[in-house]
Amino acid sequence: MKIAVLGTGMVGQTLAAALVAKGHKVMIGTRDVAKSLATSEPNAFGMPAFGVWHKTNAAVSVGTFAEAANFGDMIVNASNGSTALQTLTQARLEKAGNKVLLDVSNDLDFAKGMPPKSGATDIAGTGLGERIQAAYPNLRVVKSLNTMNAFVMVNPAMVPGDSTVFMSGDDAEAKKLVHGLLSAFGWTDIMDLGGIATSRGVEMLLPLWLTIFGVLGQPAYNFKIVR
Repeated sequence: MKIAVLGTGMVGQTLAAALVAKGHKVMIGTRDVAKSLATSEPNAFGMPAFGVWHKTNAAVSVGTFAEAANFGDMIVNASNGSTALQTLTQARLEKAGNKVLLDVSNDLDFAKGMPPKSGATDIAGTGLGERIQAAYPNLRVVKSLNTMNAFVMVNPAMVPGDSTVFMSGDDAEAKKLVHGLLSAFGWTDIMDLGGIATSRGVEMLLPLWLTIFGVLGQPAYNFKIVR
């Protein structure tokens, strides 16, 4: 399958490389291709600069957000959650037909450092996944993989035991497609929470996840629903 990954940060790099390893054709989308490929300094989280990373991941093609969205049969939003809607505007998703969009982002503002400010503060409000679906009713939005570290997203065996990944979306066929990707990454406990409105709950888990990170000092952990 041809998959577009929007975002060149840690999450975008990790997902793009893992999807290529699973046999998919991947284009990663960025605002400025030349600028992204020219980067050479690690980012604030110690990840290799995108330009350096791409030299060892040349199987991942690079395009603008709009080019990537046009390329992909499926689109993954791995952009910064606080600016995700602006990114998706640049991707011109109104022209994307009824493609599946897997949203793994969280509405987090790191402008003042750690811990970040979360935009998901009210369970009765509207989550980012819902806002994306409302902005692009032509797309079939599925929220998943937003409650864990990027490396755990694609390798759940990093966490001892059988932990849980959540999935929210209004379209059953879209969730079936995402379920297949999650299974390919090794996830076995995949919990379908229901429609896209349920995604606001999993977005609200991120402040707790970050708090636990501060206690453990390492990201190889996840939530488990015991039932």
